[in-house]
Amino acid sequence: MIKYISVLAFMLTGLAGTVSAQDARLASGKALYQENCASCHGSNLEGQADWKIRLPNGRLPAPPHDESGHTWHHPDRVLVEIVNRGTAAIVGGGYESDMPGFGDVLSDEEVIAILDYIKSTWPARARDAQAKITQGDEEARK
Repeated sequence: MIKYISVLAFMLTGLAGTVSAQDARLASGKALYQENCASCHGSNLEGQADWKIRLPNGRLPAPPHDESGHTWHHPDRVLVEIVNRGTAAIVGGGYESDMPGFGDVLSDEEVIAILDYIKSTWPARARDAQAKITQGDEEARK
């Protein structure tokens, strides 16, 4: 019985450490989001008004990163590329966007922390759908 309790205590301690590390990463991602993304995408991930309607300059307003947007429709690889290089560099073909690249500002770990924070706000069905899209993208690239 003592052995069982010791193993259980060890497992719970390890789990608590994992939860604490995950909580710290999400807190960091949220702070980085507020500092680097919220001015366009909204402090509550709501995006800009009428984000699906082109502005007079032909560009689209910043989309929301909550479930109502399309962030969860993209695999992780594409999301990281967009953050690092900017939307125009990813879409190509003369596409213009106000979304700059942050590759010179944010480390890969910081970008992933921001994306983890954004994903943490989605309902399970959006997280699951995005995870499947990411998995399919990874398998297709093998």
